[in-house]
Amino acid sequence: MNFRGRVATQHPGIQLAPLVDVLMLLLIFFLLTWNAARNENELDVKVPKATAAKEKAAPPGDVVVNVRTDGTIVVNRRTMTSPELNDLLKNLVKLYPEQAVVIRGDEGGAYKNVVNVLNICSEAGVTNVAFATAK
Repeated sequence: MNFRGRVATQHPGIQLAPLVDVLMLLLIFFLLTWNAARNENELDVKVPKATAAKEKAAPPGDVVVNVRTDGTIVVNRRTMTSPELNDLLKNLVKLYPEQAVVIRGDEGGAYKNVVNVLNICSEAGVTNVAFATAK
């Protein structure tokens, strides 16, 4: 004989605390990645356009060297002199021999400024150099 009555099982429902935790973590993740992606696009360098350019997202390991119209060199929002850039690139080549460098020269700037940065890359031993253009 079964003297216990059958208790109706209740569905536990949706747990909101883990859902809110996951949503907060996703929000933080997207905000951090958005801020990192915005890092190099805010500089006031207007690159020239190329008709046969293909869209290529720069890998996160690339060093982007911005050359402004007046010839100043900016890397990671930090203005550098030629010797400072040379030291930075030499140290990077020691750590990573195949380090890629992307040069973004302003379209209104003198060509000698871009050649100066290219010469610094050559002196530092950088063999993987690319030039950024707009599509």
